[in-house]
Amino acid sequence: MFAAENGLKGDPRLQAISEAIRVIPHFPKTGIMFQDITPLLLNHKVFKDTVDIFVDRYKDMGISVVAGIEARGFMFGPSIALAIGAKFVPLRKPGKLPGKVISETYELEYGKDCLEMHIGAVQQGERAVVVDDLVATGGTLSAAIKLLESMKAEVVECACVIGLPDVKGRQSRLNGKPLYILVEPREFEDC
Repeated sequence: MFAAENGLKGDPRLQAISEAIRVIPHFPKTGIMFQDITPLLLNHKVFKDTVDIFVDRYKDMGISVVAGIEARGFMFGPSIALAIGAKFVPLRKPGKLPGKVISETYELEYGKDCLEMHIGAVQQGERAVVVDDLVATGGTLSAAIKLLESMKAEVVECACVIGLPDVKGRQSRLNGKPLYILVEPREFEDC
C-alpha cells in the first residue's frame, strides 16, 4: 500500500520525497530508469521526513528487528531502528559478512542474486520489518523474508521508499506480507 492511501494523502512530505529523487535514464544499462536517492539523502529535511514517516508507522507495532537490504536499505534502516528502539540487522550480498551465515538465492529480471544474514542475528518470535529503497518485482524482499522466517522471526511488513505500481505476481512473492511504500517512481524529465 502507498502511504498516501493510508492516512498521508496530501502530506507535503511525500511530494518533497518524490521531488528529491533524481531519475538517471539508461543506468546501469539501457532501458533502466534509475531512481537515484542521493539528492534525498543530501537534503537533511527530506531525509529526516522519510525516516520520520517510517518511524511513525512502526513505533507502536512491537518491532524488535529492522532488517536492511544491502546497500540502500542501510541508508534508512539504522535510523529507523534507533528511533523505535529496535536492532538493525544487515542483509548482505555473499561474502560480505564474517562468521557463520545463512543465505537465500533469488531470481532477478536479469539473473540470480543472493542475500546473507548472520546466524543468531534474530531470535525466534522477534517481530521484524524489512527496509529497502525500491521495490519492483519483490524478489529481493522475498529473499529477505525467507531469511528472517528461517530463523523463526515474524516479518510484520516490508517498507520501501519507492515502489513500482503493483507488478504482477509481486504480492505472491512476498508470501502475503504487507508492503508499505512512500512514493511511486519518478519519470525522467528532460530539462
